[in-house]
Amino acid sequence: MNQHVTLVGLGPMGQAMVGALLDGGHPVTVWNRTASRADDVVARGAVLAATPAEAVGASDVVILSLTDYQAMYDILGQVEDLGGKVIVNLSSDTPDKTREAAKWAEQRGARFLTGGVMVPAPVVGTEGSYVYYSGPKDVYDAHEKTLARIGETHYMGEDPGLAQLFYQANLDVFLTALSAFMHGAALLGSAGVPAKEFAPWAVKVLQLAAHFLPESAEQVDSGEHPGLLSTAKMMGATADHILAASEAAGIDLELPRAIKAHYDRAIAAGKGGDNWTRLIDGIRNPQ
Repeated sequence: MNQHVTLVGLGPMGQAMVGALLDGGHPVTVWNRTASRADDVVARGAVLAATPAEAVGASDVVILSLTDYQAMYDILGQVEDLGGKVIVNLSSDTPDKTREAAKWAEQRGARFLTGGVMVPAPVVGTEGSYVYYSGPKDVYDAHEKTLARIGETHYMGEDPGLAQLFYQANLDVFLTALSAFMHGAALLGSAGVPAKEFAPWAVKVLQLAAHFLPESAEQVDSGEHPGLLSTAKMMGATADHILAASEAAGIDLELPRAIKAHYDRAIAAGKGGDNWTRLIDGIRNPQ
C-alpha cells in the first residue's frame, strides 16, 4: 500500500499537492484553518482532520504548504507529540528561518526536510514539476518516492537552508525578469506600443540571455572575466541609455538605476575592461 500522507495548508498549491498524491494512490489526510477549502479534495478521497493534532497523528509524513514558516509554529505548536514524524515544509521563507525550524522540529523529536516547489500550482504533479529538497539524506531517501508524486525531486544537500536558497535564487532571476518585462513594456508604451507587440521580442531577448548563462557561470566560478565582447564599460553605457530613456518617458527609475549602479561599481573599481560578469564582485561585496 502506498504511504499515508498528511498535508496541512490548502491554498491552490496545497490542493494541487493533495491531488497529485491522490492520483498516485496515496491515502491523504488534510487540515486547513478554513475547513471549507478541503471540500474539493475530500470529494476526491482525502480525509479531513478536525484538528492539527488529528492530522499529524494520521501519518508519519506531514507535508506543509503554508504562507511562511511562522504558520508552521502556529499550527504544529498546538500538537503535543511530534515524535517520530517527518515534517516536509514546502513553504517559502528565508534560509535562516528554515534552519531554525529544522532545529525546532528536531527538539520535538521530528525529522525535518525543507522543500522549494519551482512551478505554479497547475503544474504540480505533472512531468514539468520539480522540487528542491535539503536536510538529512536518509530521510530524503526514505520518502523520495512519495515526494516524487509532487514533482521531480532534486536533493541539494544536508543543510536545511540549501533548498530554500536554490528556491530564492531561482525566483530572484524569475521575478527580476518579470519586472524587467513590465519596465520594458512601460518604456515602449510611452510611445504607444502595446505590450502584446513587445512580448515576442522580449522572449527572444530572454532566450539570448539564457544562451550566455553557462559560460557566464564558468567565469564567475573561476574568477576570470576576459573582456572580449560584452565589457562592463560597454554594457554600462547601455545601462546609462536605458536610464536616460526611462527618465525621459516619465516611468519608474528604480530598476534601471539599480542595474546602472552595478556597472558603475565595476567601472569605479577599475574593471570596466573586464567582461560584464565582473559585476559579481560588487554584488557579493557591496562596499
